Order: sequence, then C-alpha cells, then structure tokens
Amino acid sequence: MAYASRIIIHSNKLKHVSTLLRREHSVAARGFSNSSTHPSLTAREDMLKTRPPVERISKCRATTVPMPSGISTMSTKPMTGPSFFREYISSQMRSVRGFSSGSDLPPHQEIGMPSLSPTMTEGNIARWLKKEGDKVAPGEVLCEVETDKATVEMECMEDGYLAKIVKEEGAKAIQVGEVIAITVEEEEDIQKFKDYTPSSGASPSAPEAKPAPSPPKEEKVEKPASAPEAKTSKPSSAPSEDRTFASPLAKKLAEDNNVPLSSIKATGPEGRIVKADVEEFLASRGKETTAKPSKPTDSKVPALDYVDIPHTQIRKVTASRLAFSKQTIPHYYLTVDTCVDKMMGLRSQLNSFQETNGGKRISVNDLVIKAAALALRKVPQCNSSWTDEYIRQFSNVNINVAVQTENGLYVPVVKDADKKGLSTIGEEVRFLAQKAKENSLKPEDYEGGTFTVSNLGGPFGIKHFCAVINPPQAAILAIGSAEKRVVAGGGPDQFNVASYMSVTLSCDHRVIDGAIGAEWLKAFKGYIETPESMLL
Repeated sequence: MAYASRIIIHSNKLKHVSTLLRREHSVAARGFSNSSTHPSLTAREDMLKTRPPVERISKCRATTVPMPSGISTMSTKPMTGPSFFREYISSQMRSVRGFSSGSDLPPHQEIGMPSLSPTMTEGNIARWLKKEGDKVAPGEVLCEVETDKATVEMECMEDGYLAKIVKEEGAKAIQVGEVIAITVEEEEDIQKFKDYTPSSGASPSAPEAKPAPSPPKEEKVEKPASAPEAKTSKPSSAPSEDRTFASPLAKKLAEDNNVPLSSIKATGPEGRIVKADVEEFLASRGKETTAKPSKPTDSKVPALDYVDIPHTQIRKVTASRLAFSKQTIPHYYLTVDTCVDKMMGLRSQLNSFQETNGGKRISVNDLVIKAAALALRKVPQCNSSWTDEYIRQFSNVNINVAVQTENGLYVPVVKDADKKGLSTIGEEVRFLAQKAKENSLKPEDYEGGTFTVSNLGGPFGIKHFCAVINPPQAAILAIGSAEKRVVAGGGPDQFNVASYMSVTLSCDHRVIDGAIGAEWLKAFKGYIETPESMLL
C-alpha cells in the first residue's frame, strides 16, 4: 500500500515538469529580474540591438560589472541546460554594454602605445598636442611618439573627449600596448577619471605569488641550524688526532693573544712550545700587519670625473642593428679610386644652368647616388637581400642616404633613384635631411631601402673608410673625399694633376661574391668617370 502511494505522488509531480521547464526558459528570457515586473524576450532583444558597437568595449571582470536595475549578477560556476543559457545571455549583455573595470566608472577607452614601426618594442612620449578635457575627433593628432627610428604623430581613431593622460610628456621606455591615455564619450564623465590608474595585466597573479616564497624561507632557516652541528663535531676530533704540547706559560700567552698553538713552531724539548716560540710568532705577525696598511695608501687612484648620457631610442636601435650586422653578416671590402675631373666639370655646367633657371644646385652626393642607382640596375645581384630560404633580388632601386644629426644617425630613402633626374634626387635628399635633423621622419621616409650610401668625404674630409652594412641589405658604399694627385702623362717626362675620389664597397659575402662586387664597382666607376652616360 505504501509503495502504491509513492507511485501516485511521483506521477503527480511529473505532471508539472512542462510547467517547470517553461518557467526556467521564461526566467532566462526575462534576464532574471529581481523586481515584480518582467520585460518580455522581444523587448530584451530590442534593447540589445540598440546598444553601442562592441569595438569600444573595455576589459572588465564578470564579478565587478555594474548591472542595471532588474538584472542580477551571475555566478561564474560551470552550468548546463537552462542555467548555461542564462549565463550566456548575461555574458553577451555584459559584452555589449562595455562597462569599465570599476563599478563607479562610465564606459571608456584605454589608448595603448601603438607599434609605429616593424622593429618598435617601446616608445617615448615626445609631446602631447591635446590636453585633458579636449574634444578629439578621428584624424586629429593626439601626441608625438618617439619611436626606435623617428618621431611620429599619433592620430585619434574615434570621437570623444581626452579624459586622462596616463603617461605624461617626456615619459620614456613605454612598452607597446601599455596604456597612455583614456577617452570617454560624454564630457561630463571626464572628472570621474581624475585619479584613475589603469590596472596592469599582471596584478591578478600577484597575490598568488606572495605565499610561494614563504616555504623556502623556512627551509633556509633550518639549514644554518644544521651547519653548526657539523662544524662543532670537527674541532672535537682534532685534539684526539694531533695533540700539541706547550708549557703553561706559553699556553697562557697564546690564549691572551688569540693565537692557535697549532700555528706556532715548537723549539722546546721533545717538541714542546715554550714562551720564546709564542713571542717570536707574535713578533713576526706584527711585522706583517704593519706592512699591509702601507699598500692601500700607495695604490689610491684619484676618482674620474664623468657624465652619464642616457640612450636615445635611435641610439639604441643603431647600436643593436650594427652589432647584429657585424656579428651575423660576413663583411668583405672592395676599394677603388675614381677620377672625378669630368664629373666636377659636368656639375659646374649643370649648376650654371640651374642658377640661370632659378633651380637648386646639384651636389657631388647627388651624382654619386645617381651613379650607384644605375650601377645597381646594371648589376642587380648587388640589389638583393639574404634570407635563410632564398636570396631576394629587388626590382626597385631605393637608395638610403646616411644623415648624421644631433639625435643620432638616420638613413632616409630615395625611392626609384635610377628613374629620377639629378635635380629631383637633390631636392628629395635636402628635404629628407632636413626632416631627419628636425626628428620628424615618418616610417615611409626611411623604410624600403635596398642599398645605402654613406658620404664622409665631402662634409668631413675623410679619405677612406669602411662602412657597416645596414641589414637586411647586402651592400653599402662608403664615399671618401676627392684629392688632387700627380699622375703620369703620355710622355716619359710628362706629369698631369687629376682629382681622385676613393670609394669602398662593403659586401655581404653570402649574397655578393667577390667578382660580382668588383663588377659593380667597375660599373660605378664608369658612370663617375664618364658622367655623360648617366644622362642617357
């Protein structure tokens, strides 16, 4: 009878299963409202559609997201069935709302340090062009960032207000991705970020790392405790193995002066230490101690006066790239002397023409760049780059030109130099050199070079030098100064005076064989000594 009654009770419960399931789904659709009124699922979907796009979402924790009235905070435990559906709806709602990580902060956007060049890992804030509270719009410049190669303008991507400048002007060594500023959508939200500090990604793991060091400390305390036990056992066995005999007076004198008897040479009867032995030992030790202090007084060296100059970003990059070049690229060097009399004569003619027509003067460096570009087109093997899988030979001839500034060494690029005239090359070189001195080069002004020219002859009078290859390029040309030399003439007693310029080609032996490098120098020398051929 009791068994039958239990069956009847359970059957009555099964009648309400569909009702319970409908309740669960309806609760999920209502978003778990704690109030007496429950909006419908259609209304909830309409509310989600009107939310702002997800692209302005800031990082937030599930336990600290502020929920509007009528929506409860969900547990983060794993769920299945209707509970899992409710958690999914709640998480999607949190993502669309885009609330900040603090419960008292409005929606905002954290602006991180951008990567403005392929090799950039950190940057410096050179100057802020906007201040806190200013309205910003897409395309407006927020600040100037000093990258590893130049100072680049950082533009704003969205409308809003600059609420907080996290990294002040002059901040250095800011890692890529590190927060530098905060923007908000509404102007009244600016004051709420006055004392805002961005949360670091490593902060959650910090509390877990604190208990870990405590066990090693306890182990370290136990080790010194066991060490004295081992030390005390050794002296106890020493007297039993080798006993030292001494007279009572000698023992007393040695104890008063903290002298171990084992270090004193015995001269008494039957190898006994007497008073004279202790006195002799003390006298000899006194001579040694008095002689030692005199050595440091003689070895004193006056302190050097110096100044530590902090590294700039361009100096760091130059150091790392050149060190990488010398350590990984097998350099070899080819030098040739070129007669520049005809080139100087052509330059004088062209400059006279330029002055008549109001144009800029053409420099020797412009002619060298043009000659190098044409030689690369004639010997394209030198216009290449090494990789582990293949040698990449470039179709474009882009010449980097080394420019020395107060901030460091820059190498702006003249693109397609083989297709440009001397006047155009001269104008571009002057423009890029000025931007380099003003520290305002953009990435497109120095990236994409296939060959480099470095000239220390004209500005500094250096006769000859060997330049370091600028990776990933395979060669660099070093230009020395021109000087007059006496050369043999046609007859036995005839001598002529001519101007010669020394140039050295540094080559990557993995890419350019010696004969190929020599062929390129032959072509370059031909253009310099027969400059009219460059105009063809």
